[in-house]
Amino acid sequence: MNDRLTLSPDAARQLATATKTTPQMRGITPRYLLRALPWVDVESGVYRVNRRRTFVLGDDRISTYTEEGTHHLVPEDLREVPYLRQADEGLLTELARTCHEVSFEAGQMLLNEGDQADHLWILVRGRAEKRVTGRYGEDALLEVVGDGQFFDLDAWSRNEAMPYRVRALTPGVALRIDRSALARVAERDETLRTALDRHCSGEGPTPGAEVPVDLAAGHVGEPALPGTYVEYEDAPREYHMSLAQTVLRVHTRVADLYNQPIDQTRAQTNLTVEALRERQEAMILNHPDFGLFNNVAPGQRVQARTGSPTPDDLDELLAKVWKQPAYFVAHPRAIAAFGRECTRRGVPPVTDSRFGSPLLTWRGVPLLPSDKVGLNGPDGAGTTEILLMRVGEAEQGVVGLRPSSVPDEAEPGLSIRNMGVDQKAITSYLVTAYFNAAVLVEDALAVLQGVEVSNYHDYS
Repeated sequence: MNDRLTLSPDAARQLATATKTTPQMRGITPRYLLRALPWVDVESGVYRVNRRRTFVLGDDRISTYTEEGTHHLVPEDLREVPYLRQADEGLLTELARTCHEVSFEAGQMLLNEGDQADHLWILVRGRAEKRVTGRYGEDALLEVVGDGQFFDLDAWSRNEAMPYRVRALTPGVALRIDRSALARVAERDETLRTALDRHCSGEGPTPGAEVPVDLAAGHVGEPALPGTYVEYEDAPREYHMSLAQTVLRVHTRVADLYNQPIDQTRAQTNLTVEALRERQEAMILNHPDFGLFNNVAPGQRVQARTGSPTPDDLDELLAKVWKQPAYFVAHPRAIAAFGRECTRRGVPPVTDSRFGSPLLTWRGVPLLPSDKVGLNGPDGAGTTEILLMRVGEAEQGVVGLRPSSVPDEAEPGLSIRNMGVDQKAITSYLVTAYFNAAVLVEDALAVLQGVEVSNYHDYS
């Protein structure tokens, strides 16, 4: 027996019109980086960065590999040593074979200030700090070094005393090359011996330095003025358009019949474009060739001192990009870890509104969160990196690149081209985003490496 006195809601809903949302997509992010970069319209698809000539510089890292549980140097990477840059391959191999492996523990003193620099140390794994006694007797931290970095090249080359002490911050492994091995190969190779002598005398060029312009200043009287000119790079770097691309397929009966109140073709296209833009931001950050993280100059890399990102660490980045720094870019978990460190020190970062959202800032520079920044290691205990950049052509910073125009352009640098209907009544659309990013001058970028995101504090 039915005791209901009115029409049931379930039955009534059959006659109702549902209010529908457009399709939602979890993968859409604010993409702050794409919004922060100034975009340059490239006419011909090629963007050439002309620079003043600099002395050749590598990545300031010597690579290693493991074979049967033993670590070895990659001989070619010994060219990171300035006077070995033109050395014969056989000589590099011989020198690499002389190295021997040492392990160390956290807190262990690897070298003391004043010790004879009998070995060149190459860190395979682990972090260490360089410290020196300052002018007024204070204990001064010079630098934190990590995987692939080496010390101390100048003292080892000249067979002098260490100018600082080195203490391990973490357990690790290093490879060491004996000074006598360098002396033996230099004795047999006249070219190397000459290059080594020039380096030790200070006559050799400083890697990464710009070729000098001869000037005179502050003279009294009528001295003869030097003549000069500014050297340009012979082969400046060219950036070609990269792309993210896909073919979107929509059946005609779907587009014809099911397009109200939401146009199915437009909805499909919008979500596809969002996915392309997400890929675009990821490539600008991480692409092995033009990605920003892979284009940081050696002298612009900073190791996190204690693992967690601290105000001191971000200040070190600001000291690297001190000319008009614009934005930090970091994984959201790194920004959260930085906030915890600020809270622990009682210096909470200021929040500012940028791009319509509240963002943390440090020294007035916004921290842009991006989930495209790599987070390495196990969940909850990984490490990441924090980027700092200057932006804009006028500031000799970082710029985004896009073509000035493309056929069937739907947005700047993005094309949606109708490829027609096939025999299965499927309409295909070629969706392409063209882009790149360029670093105009090396000091426009700096990166904080080895950032841990899993350190929490008890504030009670």
